[in-house]
Amino acid sequence: MTNINEIAPDLYRISVYVPDFDMQFNHFLILDEEPLLYHTGMRSMFPLLKEALAKVVAPEKLRWIGFSHFEVDECGSLNDWLQIAPHAQGVCSEVGAIVNMSDFAIRPAKGLTRADVLTTGKYSYRFIPTPHLPHGWDAGVMFEEKNKVLLCSDLFHQNGNVTAITDKDIMERVRTSLRAGQQSPLSDYMPYTHKTAGMLKELAALQPTTLATMHGSSYNGNGAQALLDLNLVMKEELGEERLVLES
Repeated sequence: MTNINEIAPDLYRISVYVPDFDMQFNHFLILDEEPLLYHTGMRSMFPLLKEALAKVVAPEKLRWIGFSHFEVDECGSLNDWLQIAPHAQGVCSEVGAIVNMSDFAIRPAKGLTRADVLTTGKYSYRFIPTPHLPHGWDAGVMFEEKNKVLLCSDLFHQNGNVTAITDKDIMERVRTSLRAGQQSPLSDYMPYTHKTAGMLKELAALQPTTLATMHGSSYNGNGAQALLDLNLVMKEELGEERLVLES
């Protein structure tokens, strides 16, 4: 099941629901002078995503293909997109560009540091490194400054085939999904460390109004408060408080 929704000006959410996982895989297309696709999708999903994206923009016009960290749903089909979009370039953290993309990608990726801003035309994206949040040393997120959209990868993960975007509180769904993850073979897939709170507070300081989530509903509203709430939920479900409750 594939759905396309414009969740913010020029920001299209292309969602694929996989019943076997009871999970949505969301990919974000930004229409601008230099179109940006954030999350490539898995290689097995590439034909489906290509067909969906073509309803909004010609795939060969893509200029940037961004992702948070090295994982199959984040960048698994990067090379497939690079092959059909001759002017496209992967964009990720500097760490990711060096340690992963230097060998994985068929063309060099653009590595971003905290000081960098990616401009696609009328929109500009600040890069914020978030190592091990949600996953991996190479992780980072991108913040679009005009409409205050945070492309937040696996943060706010929610299971289920849910609405594209909501202004309702999503934290109980997030908590339920985190708790379910702890009971699965992928337990502890998202760590809570002594640096997590600081990184989430840094993201909250950006005052985002749209949270574009990889899995589940995107959120429109007080994104700063949602990020602070996420810190509390992650601490309770994944951190030291969980260990105290279980002991």
